[in-house]
Amino acid sequence: MFFFLIHQKFILNRRGLKLFTCKWLPKDQEPKALIFICHGYAVECSITMKGTMTRLAKAGYAVYGIDYEGHGKSSGLQAYIPSFNALVDDCLDHFTSICERKENKKKQRFLLGESMGGAVALLLHQKRPTFWDGAILVAPMCKIAEEMRPHPIVIKILEKLCKIIPTWKIIPTKDIVDIAMKLPQKRQEALANEYCYHGKPRLKTGRELLIASLDIENNLSKVSLPFLIVHGGDDIVTDPSVSQSLYESALSTDKTFKLYPGMWHALTSGEPEENINLVFSDIVSWLSNRATKIDARSESEQKTEHDSGAHMEFS
Repeated sequence: MFFFLIHQKFILNRRGLKLFTCKWLPKDQEPKALIFICHGYAVECSITMKGTMTRLAKAGYAVYGIDYEGHGKSSGLQAYIPSFNALVDDCLDHFTSICERKENKKKQRFLLGESMGGAVALLLHQKRPTFWDGAILVAPMCKIAEEMRPHPIVIKILEKLCKIIPTWKIIPTKDIVDIAMKLPQKRQEALANEYCYHGKPRLKTGRELLIASLDIENNLSKVSLPFLIVHGGDDIVTDPSVSQSLYESALSTDKTFKLYPGMWHALTSGEPEENINLVFSDIVSWLSNRATKIDARSESEQKTEHDSGAHMEFS
């Protein structure tokens, strides 16, 4: 079976900003289910997430992506997130509009979020708890590790500065590409992508990421949808122990946490090919066990229930 990029287009969000969207469809077959991509901070869909989207389309799924405000080919100041809630609403509006199309109404709906996109996926679930049939969380940003938690005084200072210099690039941090991608050639490819941002995080962006993380952390026990977490054991961008906290705290009865010793943060794009193949093999296998048939949703739009149980694995 072959797969191909079927369409790229721009849409307008509620605030009148032009956002880039794309979709990949399997050729000559009805999609098994719908998958909605939530990309990470400072990256985008059509290049950074191309490998993920094509692999999933090849496996028989309809895959949809959107570049957030200030990311990739979308409008807005580069890598500036004035409101994380508005960013999530943009995704919700676009993704639900796709689900509501006549040909898609009965198809199962899965979210796939990488890093910051994991936070987006969890907040999409929070906004519509029974709408999604499952989520794949790749090294998700879902809680602040204790050793990384800012002091309350620092948070207060951050709040005040955001009102004065919200777009300034002053948050000290290492270049994420260098610590996220294991292979040097993969790092060079990421650095050559003109649609990715490589500067220091902007002040308001940092505040919004902090607030989103705290929101998710406070609601880990309310996560109820089926999910798969995949995380690299040597990840220093998002802490694997935080993913374990989500796995242990979530209300979900169908939940899986797979930890890959020695792998870094960019599991789907920055590892040797054999590692990437292993991760996608696990993702596709998890999907195959849940996207049981075409048009699986009931007319009443109720969430399909799963009973495969919770388990943790080390690959």
